[in-house]
Amino acid sequence: MAITELLRNVSIFRDLDTGELARVAEVCREQHYVSGEYIFREGEAGNRLYLIVEGEVRISREVPGSGEEALAVLKQGALFGEMAVFDRSERSTDAISNGGTKVITISRSDFELLLDFNRDIAYKVHWAVVRLLSHRLRSTNDSLKSFLAMSMF
Repeated sequence: MAITELLRNVSIFRDLDTGELARVAEVCREQHYVSGEYIFREGEAGNRLYLIVEGEVRISREVPGSGEEALAVLKQGALFGEMAVFDRSERSTDAISNGGTKVITISRSDFELLLDFNRDIAYKVHWAVVRLLSHRLRSTNDSLKSFLAMSMF
């Protein structure tokens, strides 16, 4: 599958036209990870985002005294690592190849240059990020409501 087709299915790039997707594809790099290899570790600088082309990625964190706690297993087409790129923060979890993984990546510097020099892409991506964050916040709120409701009994 062409990189532009993979990008078209990612929420933050969904509003881009074919030419804009081609510009994004120009800054993508392919990387491969063997099973069990760390893609990034909690606490590292978040300097790139990732899109799974093949395989799976386990998102987890170390819990003192009990070891690794898997938070999610991401599959083909999933975008991850993007929040640390947007807010320039450290990684909040580990990302580990689960059975061998092929990803495409975009570095923070390439992503920022792309947005700086392509106003239409920047506008569309930023609004898509706002929608993504709003969706995640609503989901978190719903989860908290459910958790609080269950904890009262």
